[in-house]
Amino acid sequence: MRDELQRHLSGKGIQTQIHYPVPIHKQKAYSAFSAGVSLPVSERVSREVLSLPMHPWLREDEVEFVAKAIRDYVVT
Repeated sequence: MRDELQRHLSGKGIQTQIHYPVPIHKQKAYSAFSAGVSLPVSERVSREVLSLPMHPWLREDEVEFVAKAIRDYVVT
């Protein structure tokens, strides 16, 4: 669902990001500390989380535009 939502928002000119496509405990830099570790919630979240536009200069009409685009996707 996340990837489809991301494509939908992109089609409306809304940039999003996936900041942690690989859970931190599965990244090479942490392999010495997490060998054999299973963190199913972290793994699920890394597949589902989508970062939306957010910054101090985001105007209220832009927030409404993003919210409407998400509602349109969910309703469809």
